[in-house]
Amino acid sequence: MQDQLKSANILKFKDGQSFPVEPDLLAVEEPLEIRIGYGPVSKREQKSLSVTMRTPGHDHELALGFLFTEGIIQSFNDIEGIRHCEEVGKEETGNIIRIELKPFIRLDIGTLERHFYTTSSCGVCGKSSLEAISISCSVINSKLKIQNEHLISAPDKLRSAQKVFTYTGGIHATGLFNGDGELIMLREDVGRHNAFDKLVGACLMKDLLPLDTYFILVSGRVSFELVQKAVRSGVPILAAIGAPSTLAMELVERFEQTLIGFLKPTTYNVYNASKRIVF
Repeated sequence: MQDQLKSANILKFKDGQSFPVEPDLLAVEEPLEIRIGYGPVSKREQKSLSVTMRTPGHDHELALGFLFTEGIIQSFNDIEGIRHCEEVGKEETGNIIRIELKPFIRLDIGTLERHFYTTSSCGVCGKSSLEAISISCSVINSKLKIQNEHLISAPDKLRSAQKVFTYTGGIHATGLFNGDGELIMLREDVGRHNAFDKLVGACLMKDLLPLDTYFILVSGRVSFELVQKAVRSGVPILAAIGAPSTLAMELVERFEQTLIGFLKPTTYNVYNASKRIVF
């Protein structure tokens, strides 16, 4: 966790007065470039696919989760290898990662480039339309049902497990819960999309996908991109501490995913498919 935190000297302002205090801890934010190697053994090619601003740690999971949720790979078996790499003539920085796809994987690089765009605030934001995700995803038919008490206990469990947030207060989390409301896995990152991809990447490596017997809780709001990643991973119930967007609503309705917002220990809103909640 040491590489995820950095101290900063601050001046505190309170009740009309300013005074120095103990250094504050900040969540580290650094770029990660994701490169892919692909093609037949006799003619391997390399492509820089994306750059995302992330909190260092679980980089392999982040890259794998991104490739899976964007439909570039279908399983961990599509991967030949993954490693941090270094620029020619420079020491390894840890901010470039290369994933080698197996020779049989065929890619349309032109199509991939049209589907991705990057911003400095949220990293790679995924597919740009509902039609694009419809190609690789199916309606969620999971029979999972969650007891109300298991759902409302999830925010406290997520918060208690957020180690970096405890020190900084400035980082997102994505938690994977089983049908009994137990927190199975958690990942943190300054980018909510990255936290989600790290979790999916970890599940991919553990052969847990599709996640049709689990529900996921995210610490922030629910955007189109998060629903896209959840649908792609087969998640039947997506819950959030914050609010959903209009595009998020369109997507959960199309794929019959249960969506919960403003989840607190005493209240929450069910925006779609309440059939999976046992009150």
